[in-house]
Amino acid sequence: MTEQQKTFYITTPIYYPSGKFHIGTAYTTVASDAMARYKRLRGYDVRFLTGMDEHGQKIQEKAEEEGLPPQQYVDRIADIAVNLWKTMDISYDDLIRTTEERHKVAVEKIFKKFLDNGDIYKGEYEGWKCVPCESYFTEAQLEEGNCPDCHRPVQRVAEESYFFNMKKYADRLLQYYEDNPSFIEPESRKNEMINNFIKPGLEDLSVSRMSFDWGIKVPGDPKHVIYVWVDALTNYITALGYGSDHDELYQKYWPADVHVVGKDIVRFHTIYWPIFLMALDLPLPKKVFAHGFIMMKDGKMSKSKGNVVYPEMLVERYGLDATRYFLLRELPFGQDGTFSPESFVERTNYDLANDLGNLLNRTISMINKYFDGVIPTKGLEQTEFDSTLRTFTQQAIEKYEEAMEKMQFSVVLSELWSIISRTNKYIDETSPWVLAKDEADKGKLASVMAHLATSLQQIAVLLQPFMTKSPVQIMEQLGLDASLLTWDTLNKFDSIPEGTKVVEKGVPIFPRLDPEVEIIYIREQMAITAPKEKQEDKPVEQTKEVEQVEEITIDDFMKVDLRVATVTACDRIPKADKLLKLQVDLGYEQRQVVSGIAEHYEPEALVGQKVIVVANLKPVKLRGELSQGMILAGSSNGVLKLATVDESLENGAKVK
Repeated sequence: MTEQQKTFYITTPIYYPSGKFHIGTAYTTVASDAMARYKRLRGYDVRFLTGMDEHGQKIQEKAEEEGLPPQQYVDRIADIAVNLWKTMDISYDDLIRTTEERHKVAVEKIFKKFLDNGDIYKGEYEGWKCVPCESYFTEAQLEEGNCPDCHRPVQRVAEESYFFNMKKYADRLLQYYEDNPSFIEPESRKNEMINNFIKPGLEDLSVSRMSFDWGIKVPGDPKHVIYVWVDALTNYITALGYGSDHDELYQKYWPADVHVVGKDIVRFHTIYWPIFLMALDLPLPKKVFAHGFIMMKDGKMSKSKGNVVYPEMLVERYGLDATRYFLLRELPFGQDGTFSPESFVERTNYDLANDLGNLLNRTISMINKYFDGVIPTKGLEQTEFDSTLRTFTQQAIEKYEEAMEKMQFSVVLSELWSIISRTNKYIDETSPWVLAKDEADKGKLASVMAHLATSLQQIAVLLQPFMTKSPVQIMEQLGLDASLLTWDTLNKFDSIPEGTKVVEKGVPIFPRLDPEVEIIYIREQMAITAPKEKQEDKPVEQTKEVEQVEEITIDDFMKVDLRVATVTACDRIPKADKLLKLQVDLGYEQRQVVSGIAEHYEPEALVGQKVIVVANLKPVKLRGELSQGMILAGSSNGVLKLATVDESLENGAKVK
């Protein structure tokens, strides 16, 4: 790039700090991070913004529940968020919080400008409110009397309010859609906005509230607080210094190249936000990309359903790169995708351990074996497969670039893995072990090693938007400096310096997982965290929902062998905070069972207790310990309790 370096401004939504962030939030942020990293690789001056939406009634109520001032509550959640983004290696340039002074001052100025221009008027709001979603709905928008977004009960409210005249800008917004066909992606979201919200007639938007006071006060009328969407959406420009004496960043980076949002808030970003900008006479963002949800087999991921997966757990056990890779490879960006323990383990084993890890290990091993660890750069004699590999790689890189510009991350990674697969095939085609037998083929063997090392160096470059550790690890094992992880090296075959020596023994960058152990582990972690989160997320005064489970027949039930047992010994498992190792007497035999109850019981308290064991469960290994069954337990209000039986029942008695 020249002095006229192109800029690229990308944003995530600002997240609502009502609780711990799950992998749905991480998904949005990792996707945005991948795009920011790609653009930096291509030489762009990137500005990457994320943040926290910290005002509103729900936050005020959450803080009151915990006996904290609202600011102290959001400060705590903000610290958790910052630590999570550090764990996920998110390369953001700024994190805006709506409680910051720089934001509050700018929002007050924006609101006053709306008032002065006649875009806002005072009236009375009456309608249905969903407190958890901070959203208001008409009678027609409700689904069976509940919130159409989260399906929880709504409250009837009536209060004085300021309104924004949305109708004034409806035709102009439709014209903008027509003139900028790529403004909303995927296109299906645009059709939804037009048919469901704009054509039926835009309602004027209530932009203030009097029912709570945790927010930015309306200038000149402090009994009103500025409601969420004027407060929240404007973060994209207030974070750049708009409305201040130091708006250099705004002048440099606005309009945004892309706002990345979840499909549940696309309406606010593609209707309210463009209209606010029109009223301010400011340029509109170039694109709003609305991705889908991470679904579970039993539906949308939800704390209230007890099916939440937290990214910290995946990163701690499987590594950051495996976690980031799965999120962007398994789930087509823009569509809903399904998370399952099985798919996570399969992706890690087949794509990362087998395809990529094996390619690196084989290459390192062969260069050590055939060339004393030095990557050949001279005396190369082309094989009949060399040009085919180079041509395939260049074509795949072009497809990679095209898909990346469209934010089709799963397609991008599919193209990258096609290079990895083609390089593995190249090893089979050239058969280095055969070439090594004949001194006359030494030049061809050298060419094969050079091509393998170059392919891995190119793969490392292409991995960088998605993985932040593995590219450097690949280069280290190849003996290459990280300075070669640049985009321009993709067009060069001679990037590897003469005399480069690989490591003596390659180390697997993605160890293969034991599917049985890891699938059980992930499920267990979900089960352990679910009760606490479910209780925390329960709406105020909401009737407890009973989980719907699949019905079984008596024949299905009779397959389960439940037996009475006595715990004879119990110990903790080193480095496994949640697991206990129990020895149980089933009357007819002694067994070892591993159970995730360490947070709820001290080992010595369990010795002598009667328990119920699932005796015909297939044995598995957990943290290296054999588990021959399962101990039955129940949960209530976040506390696990063992299911017990009458002391008079003998060990081995069948529970019917």
